[in-house]
Amino acid sequence: MSKPLPAPVRTYWTALRMLLVMTVILGVAYPLLVTGISQVAFADKANGSVVKSADGTQIGSSLLGQNYNLPKKNPNDANEVAQPDPKWFQPRPSAASYDPHLSAASNLGPNDAGLTKSVQDRRAAIAAFDGVDPSTVPADAVTASGSGLDPDISVAYAKEQVNRVAKTRGVSADQLDQLIAKYTDGRSLGFLGNPGVNVVLLNKAVSELK
Repeated sequence: MSKPLPAPVRTYWTALRMLLVMTVILGVAYPLLVTGISQVAFADKANGSVVKSADGTQIGSSLLGQNYNLPKKNPNDANEVAQPDPKWFQPRPSAASYDPHLSAASNLGPNDAGLTKSVQDRRAAIAAFDGVDPSTVPADAVTASGSGLDPDISVAYAKEQVNRVAKTRGVSADQLDQLIAKYTDGRSLGFLGNPGVNVVLLNKAVSELK
């Protein structure tokens, strides 16, 4: 009859077996099961809500906002300020320049003089860009979101940009109004927050207008 293993050895052996079993269950089987279910039930969301153009090219994610600027005249000039492209609906400002690696807010409060000046400057620039009175520029057009990656703008800001985009692209304002209505999401749970327009999806639809 073989001699029983010492108690410490038995304890370690039991712990090792438990480690191996739990690794297989939680480290292999469970992730595969969850991944499989997500791919079958909601593949689009599980894969990052990727937005593709008509030819299948990936152009972004409906969860992440992005810049719609004109190409820089000198790409190597770090001091050159990017200019918004008039043929696109513009997102709200971003403290992270819509870089998903740098998600952040400005962390400036309403009493900060720098923020107040930035808002005033943005209001004047946007009013001139869209050809509207500065007093009508919505708040979200001049203030950044908490994440710096918000893909949504208010319905008011989307509608403010209609005439500019329509004129630049040579399309009717009615066509753009219909697209805004199509890509407007209602309040969360029917009563939280305000309706918003997904700029990424809206601009994709605008690019496909004939």
